[in-house]
Amino acid sequence: MKTPEAGRLAARFVLCVALLLLAAGCSGAIIRISDNREVGMPALVESAKNARIVLIGEVHTEMASHDDQLAIIEALKNAGLNFAIGMEMFQAKDQPLLDRWTTGAMSEAEFKKVYYSNWHVPWKDYRAILVYARDNRIQVIGLNVSQSVMYDVFAKGYGALTPAERAKIPGVQCVVDKTYEDFIRKAMAEHTFKGMSFTRFCEAQLVWDTVMARNSVKYLDAHPGTKLVVLAGSGHSWKRGIPAQVRKISNYPCLVILPEIPGKLDRRTVTTGDADYLALDPVLP
Repeated sequence: MKTPEAGRLAARFVLCVALLLLAAGCSGAIIRISDNREVGMPALVESAKNARIVLIGEVHTEMASHDDQLAIIEALKNAGLNFAIGMEMFQAKDQPLLDRWTTGAMSEAEFKKVYYSNWHVPWKDYRAILVYARDNRIQVIGLNVSQSVMYDVFAKGYGALTPAERAKIPGVQCVVDKTYEDFIRKAMAEHTFKGMSFTRFCEAQLVWDTVMARNSVKYLDAHPGTKLVVLAGSGHSWKRGIPAQVRKISNYPCLVILPEIPGKLDRRTVTTGDADYLALDPVLP
């Protein structure tokens, strides 16, 4: 049962992670992290051919992130790759509505209502991507967990979910490496979460990662000849997030592209343990 306090906690969590990651997104130049070399879009597309899941991280409130996501999507489409677009911004339960949009059976005014029932970043930030998907008949897949489940995890922890709910998201434990733990603790430090323990905060993050990974694998299992381009926050897209959960349940190779975030994830500190490619911020020297 969703409670006002749980809703406030969930909303504050989203805001907190967004603020933690808030920085200039990227700008066109891309480096391959394995050899620290700047590469063009053709090289990135060639790498994508070997992946089943291409994760393009974002700073939700930065238009530069969404511009880069669209540029990569267009490049993959122009290269003839067959893919769907999986999005953190939509709950899996709304898949029938997403399908109506991408088949042209729903007006933009109608779809905006679906969008805002799922996500609270302004529609204009994602409009170009979603219109491109509709115009090119690229299926959009809702990856996210239901809001009621997230509210319960925030309010009472993973253990408070029903057996049926836990069966769909099995084995969630706050077991993360030091780098991921530091990320979560920094996110918590941005705001005071009344009654929120580190464990519950960590469980919420892992529930999100786990559900999106499972929904991604479920889609690929049902569509053997298709890739999935995943659009999600950088805190979910990096290799310790969704890709780590994908590895637990499948052998699908992932390619991770993240925006440079000065002071948090930049060309001086990024490693192949974080991502495969980094979209550079032109402000940094």
